[in-house]
Amino acid sequence: MKKALISGITGQDGSFLAELLLAKGYEVHGIVRRASTFNTERLDAIYADPHERGAALFLHYGDATDGASLRHILDRVQPAEVYNLAAQSHVRVSFDQAQYTADVVATGALRLLEAVRDYAADGREIRFYQAGSSEMFGAARPPQNESTPFYPRSPYAVSKVAAHWYAVNYREAYGLFICNGILFNHESPRRGETFVSRKITRALTRIKLGLQKKLFLGNLDARRDWGYAGDFVEAMWLMLQQSEPDDYVIATGESWSVRDLLDLAGELCGLDWKRYVEPDPRYLRPTEVDFLQGDSSKARAKLGWRPRTSFRELIGMMVEHDFELARQEKTLAEAGHVVIQRGVSQG
Repeated sequence: MKKALISGITGQDGSFLAELLLAKGYEVHGIVRRASTFNTERLDAIYADPHERGAALFLHYGDATDGASLRHILDRVQPAEVYNLAAQSHVRVSFDQAQYTADVVATGALRLLEAVRDYAADGREIRFYQAGSSEMFGAARPPQNESTPFYPRSPYAVSKVAAHWYAVNYREAYGLFICNGILFNHESPRRGETFVSRKITRALTRIKLGLQKKLFLGNLDARRDWGYAGDFVEAMWLMLQQSEPDDYVIATGESWSVRDLLDLAGELCGLDWKRYVEPDPRYLRPTEVDFLQGDSSKARAKLGWRPRTSFRELIGMMVEHDFELARQEKTLAEAGHVVIQRGVSQG
């Protein structure tokens, strides 16, 4: 049974990737940060008590800021594949927590690469995936592909660029099998509620059911290439199955504005979003990224990968999921429980 190790397994992508690998017969190990409350809800559907016979998902306490813990986990698990998805991934927050973002995203990747280098020094074979981001292209003109120069516009994006070049350097310096996946925006019902796509579907469904009055947003004209996270994690796996390591852009090739997303989500919810959305300058970035649209021709040709979920299908599944959450909240509210207003303090 092939073993894989995923850092950031409790996030959206980590949970989808874990499901994919388990379905392919892997034994999956994940790195989770210690917290006083459970933070593994995205894994509930696939988690089984490790004491049970046949369990194939195992979690280990560790942190991207702690190189020693990463080395210990590698030695204990001895994986054939490592997927580095750990990050402080909220772009707007990275302006407020720039040093922490750099430590986790950039230096965290370097710590794990160092651990992998030491592990491989004994002749053990291992393959490494580094999660990049379309934010690395920033102000570069679209469409963006593997040859497009990076022009990062946030501490998060700068940190991802550093991690990307660390990965390239370790591949070339030490002959390691390392791939960079430069993924454009990818969403799902598992997306965190402070990210604009999920913030919109969550808020509009609550507004429709009378649970929320307003939604505050920043730049409605920013354009993004939005795909489905469940499709995108397959590309991560495909990269590590090739005969030679390489770097790939993963994208749908289509671009939509935040306003477009609001139009579609409003249509699916049956309401006019313009009556409820108000601007808030707190959600504007000091340096904005206006237009991202990916060219994934290389991945389609070499990996045989292509997106299967349309933008409309993606937003539809998110709206459907969030309507169910809103209905549950409404039932609780009608029973006398306090319902907390959302979408007004974070973005």
